[in-house]
Amino acid sequence: MSGLVVLKLGGRVAADAVRDALADAGAAAVVVHGAGPQITEELSRRGIEARFVRGRRITTPEVLEVVRASLDAVNSEVCAAIGPTAVALRGEDVGLRARQVPSLGLVGEPEPCAPAAVLDAVAAGRVPVLSPLAVGPLNVNADEAAAALAVGLGADRILFVSDVPGVLVEGALARVLPADEAEAALDAGEFEGGIVPKLVAAVRAARGGVHASIGATEVPS
Repeated sequence: MSGLVVLKLGGRVAADAVRDALADAGAAAVVVHGAGPQITEELSRRGIEARFVRGRRITTPEVLEVVRASLDAVNSEVCAAIGPTAVALRGEDVGLRARQVPSLGLVGEPEPCAPAAVLDAVAAGRVPVLSPLAVGPLNVNADEAAAALAVGLGADRILFVSDVPGVLVEGALARVLPADEAEAALDAGEFEGGIVPKLVAAVRAARGGVHASIGATEVPS
C-alpha cells in the first residue's frame, strides 16, 4: 500500500510515544505494539519464571494468559492516547498468520499477510492498533509481527520506536547498518537482548522491500 508506514512501539514506550511517532510518520500508519515489560512484571508478580531464547519468550499456556492480558492493557492505553481514530485489533482475531516454533512452546514465526480489518481501517482514515497474537493462539514477537505486516501490506516504511536511540556498534550509534552486515553480526553473536529481534525483523522487512529504521539507524537491503 503506497505511502503506508508501520510503527512498532515497545511496551515500555508505547502509549507515551505513539502521538509523536504518528506525527513524525506524516502518512497513513499501522501501529503494532509489544508489552514486554508489562508481561515480565506480571509474570514476576505471579511467581512465573520468564525464559527467553535469542530475545523470544518461551510461552506456556500459563504464560500465554499473561501475554494476552498484558497486550490487551497496552492496546487500550495506546488507543486512548491516539484518540477516536484508533481501531483496537487483536492479531488472532484478524487473521495474523504464524508458523509455530515448538521449541518455544506457544510461539509463532509470523508470515507476511494483509488482514482485511487492517486494510479497511486504513482505507477509512483510521489508525489500526494491533497486538501481536497470531491465530492459534500463538505468541508472536512484536518486532517480527510488525515486519511481517509491513511486507504483507506493501508498506513504504517501518520504524521501530524504542527507548534506545538506535543500533550501537562498538558503543557508537550506527546511522546506517546494511542488512548483510547486520546478519553477519547477528550470526557472530555480536548483539544480545532486545535488539536481536529488532534487527532480525528490520532485515526481513528490508529484504521484503520495506525501508526499515530502528530509531536513528537505517537498515537498507
